[in-house]
Amino acid sequence: MGTHDGRIAVVTGAARGIGQAICRMLAERGATVVGADVADLSETAALVTDSGAGFLGVTCDMSSTADIAALAAKTDQAFGRCDILINNAAIFPTAPFADVAFDVWRQVMAINLDAPFLLCRAIVPMMKRNGWGRIVNIVSSSVENSRPGMTAYKASKAGLVGFTRGLAPDVAADGICVNAVSPAFTRTPGNMSRSPEMTRRLAEMADTQCIKRIAEPDDVVPAILFLSSDDAGFVTGQTIYADGGMYFR
Repeated sequence: MGTHDGRIAVVTGAARGIGQAICRMLAERGATVVGADVADLSETAALVTDSGAGFLGVTCDMSSTADIAALAAKTDQAFGRCDILINNAAIFPTAPFADVAFDVWRQVMAINLDAPFLLCRAIVPMMKRNGWGRIVNIVSSSVENSRPGMTAYKASKAGLVGFTRGLAPDVAADGICVNAVSPAFTRTPGNMSRSPEMTRRLAEMADTQCIKRIAEPDDVVPAILFLSSDDAGFVTGQTIYADGGMYFR
């Protein structure tokens, strides 16, 4: 039996990168996956169904309250439950603080912080019905470093750590555990598209880790799988650093 047999899992930012790897590896362990993204989900759908698991793809703009409500409603209508929620979707524009427009700041907060709040508001009642739930928020080790040009992104991810810690005690009595995973800077399509120098930069960052290789999505996902399983029933409010030993916390 798989560690996630019979579970219904919602994964945001599911079209590529870490989100796509989460969907695939949850499916390999027996979960039915609801993947949400604004981008084309056909590749993720194929990976999930090739594992023999069910997949429901939902086009969802994570800055839209209507789309988020529809994502939760479609999950409930299709399966009558949601056991696992992985808040992975995020945007990460970079600019010096003086150049950060307020509308960009609000867009980052809407997708990176408001959307997890709204999804949890919609999905926690489904988890409460069954007395079991796992919420995993994908945060960022960038809040621990001094790289410039990331004010909005760092603020949103630090807020998501605080949200994780705040939500955990409020839902613990309902059998719901809430945790966060902070990945290494990972080789994903989104990261690689940011700069032609990205491979060199990733290698430089990997050299500061105890495990001195560039992280791939499959390096990060096992921590998420653990936190979304029965085995993590006594773990809540925590942030797990799946970063090759870059930071000790």
